Amino acid sequence: MIDTERLAEWMDEQGLPGKGAPLDAKYLSGGTQNEIYKLTRDDFTCVIRIPPAGAPADRDNGIMREWRIIQGLAGTDVPHTKAVAACEDTSVLGRSFYLMGHVDGWSPMDHRGTWPAPFDTDLDARAGLAYQLAEGIALLSKVDWKAQGLEDLGRPDGFHDRQVSRWTRFFERIKAREIEGMDVATKWLETHRPLDYIPGLMHGDYQFANVMFEHGAPAKLAALVDWEMGTVGDPKLDLGWMLMNWPEDTSANEDSAVSYVDLTGMPGRAQMLAHYAEVSGRQVDDIDYYLILAKWKLAIVLEQGFQRAGDDPKLQSYGPVITSLMKSAADLAESTDYKG
Repeated sequence: MIDTERLAEWMDEQGLPGKGAPLDAKYLSGGTQNEIYKLTRDDFTCVIRIPPAGAPADRDNGIMREWRIIQGLAGTDVPHTKAVAACEDTSVLGRSFYLMGHVDGWSPMDHRGTWPAPFDTDLDARAGLAYQLAEGIALLSKVDWKAQGLEDLGRPDGFHDRQVSRWTRFFERIKAREIEGMDVATKWLETHRPLDYIPGLMHGDYQFANVMFEHGAPAKLAALVDWEMGTVGDPKLDLGWMLMNWPEDTSANEDSAVSYVDLTGMPGRAQMLAHYAEVSGRQVDDIDYYLILAKWKLAIVLEQGFQRAGDDPKLQSYGPVITSLMKSAADLAESTDYKG
């Protein structure tokens, strides 16, 4: 639990609103990487994001990295939370942390498998959620990251040269079995490159789980959230990440469930690509490369959890997901006409 008295003292030192008033902290969510609390003090409301006490030491650096990105989004068209204040002094709360504006909206994670009204019954309105999702990363890809002070956030030079070698080495460190199709997908990625590569700001884990929407219709993004994987790289990898399990045809319910959301009635993959291309100004003819890379990479990331599963049913469930992802990546690699 947050030490609200110490936090209130620090907030007073920063000149934030509500000086002298009691501070209330309401737990919102959290895990092994971060905890999130809603802070209320008189009429002032914000949110604190802080690693839990047991998180690895490098999460303090990660928190400040997230803070830089949120600061860097100020003044851009990207829906984002307001940067309020940050603290690297671990003597205050034991970990580095930052405060961001509270978003008056809703998350698809709060409605797993369903949509809130009117998106539960109005399919035209529901389609807007998807287009807004695509628009979020399209706008992000247009941010002038150098002008926003993020020129040293990542290493865009050689980005694609490093992807396969980095994750292949990672897999070799955790390897306990062969995964069918991995050799095919790996070799394809090693011998293909995108048609063009224009560095830009990327989220790194872009999906419905990491955005918030404003209440009511029409659908409108309120904020992109959870910047743990944010960097400067190839923004179209966000596109591949978002679309890797997105069906071409969303009219059949059994084909349109992407884990925790129902895509029935939403635009198909081709329509999502067209909308992204229109807003971002980037060509998407080489989308197969990004789909293969996203599936291949996610399979490797999940494999680490699967190898550590033990008696954990959630981690055990990764097994068939991993093999399905890698097979899909290999099948696409063998069938695609994209030559790089």
